[in-house]
Amino acid sequence: MSENKVHGDTVENPRITWDGCSVLLDINDGDRLVFSRLSGGAKLKIGNKNCSLQPLIGCPFGSFFRVENGEDGPYLSRYTPSNEGNSVQEQGDCESKDELRDNRALVDNNKAQSLTGDAINEMRRQGATGDEIVEALIANSATFEKKTVFSQEKYRLKKQKKYAPIVLLRRPFTRSICEAYLKKYPVRIGFLRMDTLCLLLSMANVSANSDVLVVDMVGGLLTGAVAERLGGTGYVCNTYPGGSPYPMDIARIFNFGEEICKRIVRSPLTDLLLSIQTEKPKLSSQNGDSCSMETESNEQISSTVGTEEVTLSSENMTSDLVVDTTNSVERKPSKSAKLGEKAPHDIISMWKENGFSSLIIAAPELDTWSLVKEILPLLSNSAPFAIYHQYLQPLATCMHNLQVGKMAVGLQISEPWLREYQVLPSRTHPCMQMNGFGGYILSGTKICTNN
Repeated sequence: MSENKVHGDTVENPRITWDGCSVLLDINDGDRLVFSRLSGGAKLKIGNKNCSLQPLIGCPFGSFFRVENGEDGPYLSRYTPSNEGNSVQEQGDCESKDELRDNRALVDNNKAQSLTGDAINEMRRQGATGDEIVEALIANSATFEKKTVFSQEKYRLKKQKKYAPIVLLRRPFTRSICEAYLKKYPVRIGFLRMDTLCLLLSMANVSANSDVLVVDMVGGLLTGAVAERLGGTGYVCNTYPGGSPYPMDIARIFNFGEEICKRIVRSPLTDLLLSIQTEKPKLSSQNGDSCSMETESNEQISSTVGTEEVTLSSENMTSDLVVDTTNSVERKPSKSAKLGEKAPHDIISMWKENGFSSLIIAAPELDTWSLVKEILPLLSNSAPFAIYHQYLQPLATCMHNLQVGKMAVGLQISEPWLREYQVLPSRTHPCMQMNGFGGYILSGTKICTNN
């Protein structure tokens, strides 16, 4: 009953956290990003302090928290940030035009701060808050008043991150998850950038009531992004060559409900190809033994598409899945268990008659052309497809073979380009460190062939 109530609350108000939901904790404005599942016993280590995540349950996404010292130890308390920093920046922007001071006379010799570490520890023992320690550091700095307004704000922000860290409670969705993984573990998502993921969804024409075929070797990020855009309509079929499916751990972070989880299914590539091959011969029931022999041979043929890549990745898959299932036993396993079930036969037969409406491939470890050659007949005529790869040559080879075989039209290879800007008063400029490469995308439209 408690699980139903929790799930009911998520449906009624998805903007508020609940016990067992996944959250993205943004510490100190992106300095550290942590995915966590809220529960009464979950804890987060900030600096050298372990804080319980219990106060985060029942709070709306976008809330701010900071570490406070209590009788039972450090804890996270919710607070509302003030706009004083913006007003100071605006005033400083106006005053800086009349001021002539700069930082040329400042010397970094570690003698400007008169407040020692022992004094700071004594303030902590007496119960001083992080803001009080920051103000004490500013008051005891001999060079703070000589700095420019911008340097003063940088100094204040640096000390605030150290002595008064701020935790932002973010909702995990496609953009936040993709940006967090690209910053922390880019290899797990195949170095898939957010703008590249958006182009994949747009070029494949992912919309409501679509049946999207996905080859996801980026941890489930692509599957979750497609399911989020479909919004509980249509189906997302995650297919895979061989016998072991690819992990979809990232898709479980999206906090999907039952309706969306039922729309995310899995099916081996051999089952989908068998549905097309059995449509043509129209065999009778007497030839059932021969059909079983054909299925076994098809499984052996398809398993040779990428044996080395699949076996290497399957070891990592099993380890990741085992870790996820052990954690889900302690939490709410009802949602994650329904995500990625095997596709029913009636749905597969529907795809056999109508075909899939679009195809998205993100499989950097497999041979692109061998995979596309097998999967493309599963699409309906005039269905769009989009293929992502980190390198250009596999997509160029696939594009050439598609042109020679007259299997698709409108073929093009796109290279996404993104520039991130820092937007601050009188300091708007491109960021000093950016990701200058977003991979390549091969897109096109499948056409009817003579075969």
